[in-house]
Amino acid sequence: MPNSTTPVETPPRAADATLSHSLKQRHLSMIALGGVIGAGLFVGSGAGIAAAGPSIVVAYALSGLLVMLVMRMLGEMSAAYPSSGSFSAHAERAIGPWAGFTAGWSFWVLLCTAVGLEGIGAAKIVTGWLPGTPEWAWVALFMVVFCVANLAAVKNFGEFEFWFAALKVGAISLFLVLGVLAIAGVLPGTDAPGAANLSDFLPNGSEGLIVGVLASIFAYGGLETVTIAAAESQDPVRGVASAVRTAMWRIAVFYVGSMAVVVTLVPWDSAEVVEHGPYVAALHRLGIPGAGQLMNVVILVALLSAMNANIYGSSRIAFSLVRRGQGPKALGRVSGGVPRVAVLASSVFGFVCVVLSYWRPDDVFPWLLNMIGAVILVVWIFIAVSQLRLRARLEREAPEKLAVRMWAYPWLTWVALAGMAAVFVLMAREPDTRVQLYYTGAMTVVLAATGYAWQRARART
Repeated sequence: MPNSTTPVETPPRAADATLSHSLKQRHLSMIALGGVIGAGLFVGSGAGIAAAGPSIVVAYALSGLLVMLVMRMLGEMSAAYPSSGSFSAHAERAIGPWAGFTAGWSFWVLLCTAVGLEGIGAAKIVTGWLPGTPEWAWVALFMVVFCVANLAAVKNFGEFEFWFAALKVGAISLFLVLGVLAIAGVLPGTDAPGAANLSDFLPNGSEGLIVGVLASIFAYGGLETVTIAAAESQDPVRGVASAVRTAMWRIAVFYVGSMAVVVTLVPWDSAEVVEHGPYVAALHRLGIPGAGQLMNVVILVALLSAMNANIYGSSRIAFSLVRRGQGPKALGRVSGGVPRVAVLASSVFGFVCVVLSYWRPDDVFPWLLNMIGAVILVVWIFIAVSQLRLRARLEREAPEKLAVRMWAYPWLTWVALAGMAAVFVLMAREPDTRVQLYYTGAMTVVLAATGYAWQRARART
């Protein structure tokens, strides 16, 4: 008989019985493939290169190893217990309701805020092409399009992400092919750069590498969406297993590989790397006409893809929390296989973030950005602790559910936790990221206290 603070474990899909489960394997495969190619890679990597120089390759490799371990742990739990709540449901099952509450609602705030940021970024690109058009109108248009698409049916989200991911994968693959050919000296009109741009591998010492690691860590955000989406697929276990097993090569090729190509082709201290972005700089080096506009199209696609995915992910996290009694009941209403009230609530919060960016750009909006700055690390810690506890329970009670297994359990899980602790220490050393720790820490403490009070109240009744 479970105690009053431990959730009764339901069958894997019981909590999501009213969702449509209409995502196909091709949707999940492409979401997993394209999910690693985010706007953070195209936009944020320039600052990382400027700080770390060619050692940015090492920075992305180190952070990529940590992300691969997190994805493996999350995949193990999601294959055993498919749920639209993903890590939030796993944390509740493994640690207690307060943990699921904290992880779920903090991630919801993160995703909703990101929707607003991505809408603003996409609008800036379009107004650059169509000067004189109001930025807010483009944000509103994007918000309405993706909100309506997510309200209609989950397969709409799947189709949008399928084609967005196909465009991103195609663009980054073409970039890699052209870059490798140029480095090998076989691309017409270009000379092989050799190792000249790699000679000063660590130009700013260990401090530069640390900044590069911190910049790269947060570029990987969004990988968790595939485990949320898998719960609405026709074969959740197969979808999660496939996505997790291919995570290693996807991260190695798209992130580490593209960074290696960029720093080999372009001097790390080139002003163009920061001003126009590393990929535009590399394409200019290859003599590709209209490189800036081509890359703007790819970045726009990445931003719109992230908007779509984050509206979907935030609505499903909210739905799962409410279905577990951890939020307003209205958010749990389902119509046509879609939690439409949760979709609307998540979209409205995202639009509020946009309004704040215009209305209070100097105080309220930066406060909100700092509050979500380290949320992904908090979520990863919940994932690791949950996996430690659930794996032992699964091996004892239901080993047949372990379709995906964490490597070298429990040692690599502890290594991952040590890596997360190291990232927290590095963030505390840097003035800009230290502020994020304070704000994220305060939000986490408030949510944990609220979740624990709710748990105690439920136990008394």
